[in-house]
Order: sequence, then C-alpha cells, then structure tokens
Amino acid sequence: MDSVSQIALGAAVGVAAMGRRTALWKAALWGAACGTLPDLDSLIDHGDALSNMVLHRGDSHALFWLSLLAAPLGTAWAWLLGERQRVRRWVFATWLALITHPLLDWMTIYGTQLLRPFSAEPLGLGSIFIIDPLYTLPLLIGTGLALRGGTAALRWNAAGLLLSCAYLAWSALAQQHVARLAHAQLADQKIERLLVTPSPFNTVLWRIIAVTPDGYLEGYHSLLDAPGPLRFTLHDRGMQYYELLRSHAPVQTLAAFSDGFFKLQRDPDGGVRITDLRMGQEPHYVFSFVVAREASALQPLARPEAAGSRGDLRAGLAWLWQRARGAKELAPPA
Repeated sequence: MDSVSQIALGAAVGVAAMGRRTALWKAALWGAACGTLPDLDSLIDHGDALSNMVLHRGDSHALFWLSLLAAPLGTAWAWLLGERQRVRRWVFATWLALITHPLLDWMTIYGTQLLRPFSAEPLGLGSIFIIDPLYTLPLLIGTGLALRGGTAALRWNAAGLLLSCAYLAWSALAQQHVARLAHAQLADQKIERLLVTPSPFNTVLWRIIAVTPDGYLEGYHSLLDAPGPLRFTLHDRGMQYYELLRSHAPVQTLAAFSDGFFKLQRDPDGGVRITDLRMGQEPHYVFSFVVAREASALQPLARPEAAGSRGDLRAGLAWLWQRARGAKELAPPA
C-alpha cells in the first residue's frame, strides 16, 4: 500500500497495542515509524530498474526478519523513553506495527515476499488497489480523534481499525464474486491463468485478465453493471519475442515475478519491452522495461531500462470513473 496508508495503520496499531500504558502520541509516533520502516528498501539501488522492482518488498517485508527485529527495536525505544518497565509491551507493539505492513501489502497485487528467507515467492491476493481512500480514511480519522484525548479515545482508534479491516474483508469477497462470474463465462475457452484486481482507488470496478495460449483477454466488471455477459478484448502477448528471449535473465525474472501475466512488444524505435500486465490497463502500465533492441538482429540488454508508459493516463482514469458507474457500453480509450 501507499506510505500514507502504512503510516496510518502503524499509528493505529501502536495506539491499540499500548493503550493507556503510555502517552497516546508516543504510541502513535512509534507505530507510524515502524509502519513505514519496511518501505525504506526502496532507497536501495540493485543495479537496474527491473531488479529494483522485483526486490522491493523482499527481505524488508519478510515476517521472519521483521519478527527478529522487533525485540531490539522495541527495547531500544522503551529505554530511550525511560519506560524500561514496559519493554515487553513496547516490543509487542513494535512487532505488530512491523508485521501488519507486509500483511497489508499482501492484499495488493504487487507481490510481497513474506516467507523469506525460506521462500522468495512473491505473494499477493490483489483484492485492493495500492491507494484506496476508503481503507485509509477510517484509520486517519480514528487515530486523529484518539489523539485528541478523552474517555472515548481508544474506542475511536479501535473503530477506525475495525472499519478498515472490514473494508479489506469486503474487497476479498467482491473479488471472489467477480472471479466466479469470469470463470463461468470463460469456462469453454483455453484459459491458462485468470486475474481479478480492482481498478484504481476503489473496489467497485474490477479488471479481469485472462491469459490464453495466443494472447490475453482484458475485461471489466462494475458491481453497478446491469445483468449481462462480460465483455473482453483480445490482445497480443508478443510470444514470438518471448521464444527468442525466454533464456534472458531479466525476462525470466519478470515472467516469474508477474506469475505469467506479462507481454512483450516492439517499440517504434526498435526497443523490445516486457510489461507486467497486473498493474495498469491497456495500453497504460506502471512497470515496463526495455530488455532488448531489434535492428538487423535481436540484441538482449544486460541491464534492462525502464520504459515510459504508453497512452493517455487522464483519459484512462476518466473512462474508469464512468465505467465504474455502470457505463457498460463505453469503450476503453485507445
């Protein structure tokens, strides 16, 4: 999730864990700091743009390493505050604030390597977009009201946490509903893998990606749609380039990291890019990398280069808003 959401969650968890044992602002401040700590790995340069992407949410998001870090970190904070008698509670609050960060990230589609060092498999439920105000606002409001003090302070904080957790549960249920609709409609087609994720900033409009042997289908379903069949558009995955580049390490890396939801295409300047299909919409994607150049022959690049997004982002977001409201006949922007 975005930094604001992680800070808000960490602060709310810190207040809930410490309660009246310390000043609420101390608990909120420490929880917010621990809640954003795992994302400092984004400052590490791993050598190229693609590696920076796939190694984000790696060791810094592993439940094992964060659990080991909680004891020294929480103890140091308790000693700094002069609250040595509450070391155990501060360690507990630190642990909760640290591990809820990757667990929330797991709800997004990016891919969080929770099980390192035992497994580097990126995990992602994909039921909530990386930024969703309906998740974040209850946390901000609940903790904000709690910091004002009063007898109901902890109840306000608990209410914010409860509402945000309920929203996460709702997102998972909505995702499963849309997935059932997609599976039912595509049952007679050769589908290799299916992905259902929310469109930006909401859980009303859902994007569906179905990978086929020849390409991939992209469709949308709004929970406000009138009854009727889902509509899909078939796109090319550039598998002719994949056959030529499948042994190229960057291509292997992104193919595995995206769980097979990728495409390759040749740009007008001769660059061949690989794109993660999970994050974005056709033709605008967040993560796309030039991995080879084609002139007289195809030349793989030792260091992948980040490629700019294609398409009109503003037009795409405007279309998403109208489509979420049930405008089923509206065609996606070219």
